[in-house]
Amino acid sequence: MKTILIVDDQPEVRDLVEVTLRSDDYRILTEASGEAAVRTALAERPDVIIMDVMMPGAIDGFQATERIRADPGMARCPIIMLTARGQQADRERGLKAGATDYLTKPFSPLELMTKIEQILDG
Repeated sequence: MKTILIVDDQPEVRDLVEVTLRSDDYRILTEASGEAAVRTALAERPDVIIMDVMMPGAIDGFQATERIRADPGMARCPIIMLTARGQQADRERGLKAGATDYLTKPFSPLELMTKIEQILDG
């Protein structure tokens, strides 16, 4: 069973993503902060991470992505940034931090599901 970590400070976004992915056979983990995302990612080694950018706490999604990427065991884990920050500079920063893909909110659940399936199948 593939594991997906959903990181977003808004419970309704986490719930929407989880419901979107629940139709497939995935183990879903959720976190609400960058710090918790790093801890969970390093402990659980998910197959895919869906990462928000703007979250409360000491580190944002960009920094959490960099920290996760710094661990040799997580260097190749796909990270999809899912954020309201849609400026080209934000996208570039996300990809530079190590994101595999960058989607903006509001997002298409079908598009997200398709991307995850492509990543996990390929």
